[in-house]
Amino acid sequence: MAGQKHPEYQYLELLKDILKNGVVNVDRGTGVKSYSVFGRQSRYDLSESFPLLTTKRVYWNGVLKELYWFMSGDSNIKYLVDNNVHIWDDYPYKIYSKKQKAKSKKLTKEEFIQKIANDKKFAKKWGELPRIYGEMWRRWPTRKKGKTVDQLGWLIKELRDDPDARNAIVNSWNPEYLYTMADKKDTSYFPICHNMYQVSVKDGKLSLHLYQRSCDMFLGVPFNIGSYSLLAVILAKILGYKPGEFIHTYGDAHIYENHVAQVREQLKRKPRPFPRLKLGNFKNLSDFRPEKVELVGYEPHPTIKAELTVAGGYFEGKKKSKSKK
Repeated sequence: MAGQKHPEYQYLELLKDILKNGVVNVDRGTGVKSYSVFGRQSRYDLSESFPLLTTKRVYWNGVLKELYWFMSGDSNIKYLVDNNVHIWDDYPYKIYSKKQKAKSKKLTKEEFIQKIANDKKFAKKWGELPRIYGEMWRRWPTRKKGKTVDQLGWLIKELRDDPDARNAIVNSWNPEYLYTMADKKDTSYFPICHNMYQVSVKDGKLSLHLYQRSCDMFLGVPFNIGSYSLLAVILAKILGYKPGEFIHTYGDAHIYENHVAQVREQLKRKPRPFPRLKLGNFKNLSDFRPEKVELVGYEPHPTIKAELTVAGGYFEGKKKSKSKK
C-alpha cells in the first residue's frame, strides 16, 4: 500500500459527496430526513489488508457474530442477545409493540431484551424475525410446502464443481414478503438493505460483489464493508483460494439528518493502517465458528456514537380521519 492512497478514502470521499451533493429524502413511514445520492461503488483489495474502517471504531464483535448468525441460517435474535450484540433489537421490539393491545402490560425495550435473554419460550415467540438474511441465505422458502433452498450452501458447491461459474449469487430480496408487494399478514416489518451478492473466482482469487439498495453511510455501511469482506475471506478459505476483492455497489447512499454532526467529526480524522485477519482451520461451512477468526492490528480512532434510525420497511399508509356527518 506504500505510495498509494489509503483505501478508506473511498468511504470518506463518498461522505463528502453526500454532504455536498445529497438530495433531501423523507421516509414516508416515519418522516425521517436524509441526504442522498444514487449509484456509487468502492473496491477493497482483500489480499492487501482487511477493510475494517479506522476513522472510527467499528464494532468487530457485532460484525463477526452477526455474520455467523446469517451464515448459520438463524433468524431469532436470541443468539445475538446472548452474545451482547444488540444491532437487531429494534425490529422484533417494533413488531411486539404493534401487537400489544393492552399498553399497561407492554414491556419497555430494555425489559423486552432481558426477557429474550432469560425466557426461551418468550424468545421463541417474539425474538423471531422471519425472512431475514439468514433464512433467505440458507432456507429460502419455496412454493412447495416444506422445501427450502440453501443458497449459500449451493454457491459453495457450484464453485467447487465449476470455478468459472457466473451464477454464484445469493439473493435476499423476495417480493412476496416485502413492502406493499406483500399481503399484510406475510409482510416483513424490516427492510432488506444489502439484498444480493455474487462470488467469482479469477486467477486463483475469490472476489465478492455486493449490491446494497439502501445504504446508511454512517452507521450501517462501515459494518457492511467489514461483514461482506469477512464473508469473502471465509469463502476463499473454504474453497481453497486466495482472497481477491470486495466490490461494494451502493444504490441509495444516504446520511441521516441526525448523523450529520458525527459525519463531520469523522471527516476530520486521517485513516490508520487497516488490520489483518488470522483464520483457524475449517474446510466447510459447517466447520466455521466465530472463534476461528482473529482480528490483528486494529487500532482505530475512538468510537463516534449515534442513534440507529429505524426507517423503511412495510408502509401501512396514512390513517384516514373520521369525518363527522
